[in-house]
Formats: sequence, C-alpha cells, structure tokens
Amino acid sequence: MRSPWTTPTYADSTYGDNVDGEDLEVRRAAVDALGRFNGSVVVVEADTGRILTMVNQKLALGSGFQPCSTIKVPVALAALSEGIIDAKTAFARSGRHSNLTQALATSSNPYFGNLGVKLGYKRFAHYARLFGYGELAGLDIEGEQPGKFPAAPPRNGGMWRLTSFGEEISQTPLHLAAVMAAVANGGTLYYLQYPRDQWEAARMVPRIKRHLDIAEYLPLIKPGMLGAVEFGTARRASYGEAIAGKTGTCTESRTHLGWFGSFNDNGPRKLAVVVLLTGGGPSIGPQAAGIAGQVYKNLSDQRYFARQPALAPLTPATLISTQICCTVP
Repeated sequence: MRSPWTTPTYADSTYGDNVDGEDLEVRRAAVDALGRFNGSVVVVEADTGRILTMVNQKLALGSGFQPCSTIKVPVALAALSEGIIDAKTAFARSGRHSNLTQALATSSNPYFGNLGVKLGYKRFAHYARLFGYGELAGLDIEGEQPGKFPAAPPRNGGMWRLTSFGEEISQTPLHLAAVMAAVANGGTLYYLQYPRDQWEAARMVPRIKRHLDIAEYLPLIKPGMLGAVEFGTARRASYGEAIAGKTGTCTESRTHLGWFGSFNDNGPRKLAVVVLLTGGGPSIGPQAAGIAGQVYKNLSDQRYFARQPALAPLTPATLISTQICCTVP
C-alpha cells in the first residue's frame, strides 16, 4: 500500500549544516538524540538568545510549518492578559471539566478553541504579533524566513482552529525557540543570534527585540507545561529533572508534523529546546518530546546545566527594545 506521506520519516538531518559557531557539546547532545529521524533540533540560551546548535539548518531556516498545538502557549498568555481566564477557569469538555493546567498538560482542543472564540481575531492577532509570529526570529541569520500569520480568521474552522491547531499559521523552529526562551526567562523576547564562528560566539552580546508583559502570568501556565511532561502529552520527555513544554501534532498537506517546545526549569543555565519532526506516522509531538528529553539528559549527564554561562558585558547601545507588550491600543 502506498504511503500517504510525501516527506520521509528518516533522513540524515545533519547534511549541509555549518557548525563553526556552535557549542559542539550541545551539538553532539542534539544529534545523538535526534538519531535517524527527519527533523530539526534548535537549542537556545534563554537568557541571551544565542543559538547553541541548529540541527538541520535547511529545515529550521525554511518557511515554517503549522505550529499545531504549540500555539496554545501564546493563546493561554493572551487570554490571561485579557482577563478571559484565570488558573481556575473551566470549560466543559466531553462531560468533564478542565482548568488551565489540565488543558495545557493534556492539550485540550475544546478549551483552547473556546478561548479563541472569546478572544476574537483582532485581540489574538495583536498578541501573536508581539510574540513574533510572522516576523524573523533571528538577527541577520542568513537564509532565515519569517513564517506567517493569517490576515483574517481561517476559512477552515475560524478562531476555533486558529487557537487550537494553529490553522494557517506558519512557524519555524527558530520562532518557537524564541517564544520558549521568553517564557523561560520571564518575558524578554531576544533576537536569536547564530554566531558564524567561535570568535563571534565569544563576543556575542544579547540583543532585545521587545519585553513581553507576561511575568505575572507565568506561574499560571508553567504548571500546565510541567504537567505535560509529568503526566500529559509530553511524558516521553521526562528524565528526572524539571522540564516544561508543549507538544504539537498535526498534518500539513501530506506531511505529518511533530513539535515540542520546551525549557529546563532548574539550574543556573536555562535552555530552550525545540524539536520538529516531519514525515510519516512516527512524526508526532510525543516522539519529539522524547527526543528533547534525551537532549536534556545528554547535557545533564555532562553537568552542563550546573555551569554558569559566560556573558559579554551589556551596554545601552547593544540592548534593542522595539515594543512593549501586552496592552491592546
């Protein structure tokens, strides 16, 4: 029987990558974890925006893919910012009720579809653009494409599908890594920087794109992201340390997509780890979570998270902030 999938599940995902400016220890951890899967792994320092490794650069820098359920993290933050929900708000779901923690951990489509309807297109589009949807995540990264955000609610399912599946949104692994880094560090959305060699890496200075006014809401979404790994859709990521994340699984055209966006919640060194799998049936969010979990474990075994990162000195001239989030004009 002919396969319905047009993209192979397995491939050499390192082919053509330039690693001259990467942290080779992180690179090895990511390549080992990805193995034979056709996909991309992007690891970013949450407190600087430096891309430590970008496995499968052609895929990571391309035009992007539907974000699937990873869109639910920005949706939750938009709804909290607008006062539509709090941590205890519940909506009916197949005879049961879900609060925000349960909805994030188990990736409840009805919960987030309802939030989309309550938010409406104009309000959610405002927050989505503040989070960087439809714009470049990186700073002068050669070949990077910006992805896209629709100009109107999707014809297929409207706001319900926009906020539960990311319908008509195109997201790159770099963009999801920037969002996860901002959640990890308390609300600073950095320009991602990808040093071209070790000289640039040693002299890289963080550059801020904008501050997101989300700090007060992070204690309300982190339990759900931690719960995804502890008991929800991302259980394969669990390796004994605290990992917060969100899976995504859907089909775009005839390609199956598996996403996992995450960050470690312990130690002085916070990393955002994003995995995107493309191909057939095994390319699902739980599998992507398992790969990310192996990245964290590989680095933990080397005591990577216990080390203090070396930061270049900051000056007002090198900190760029273009917009303050998150109020609707």
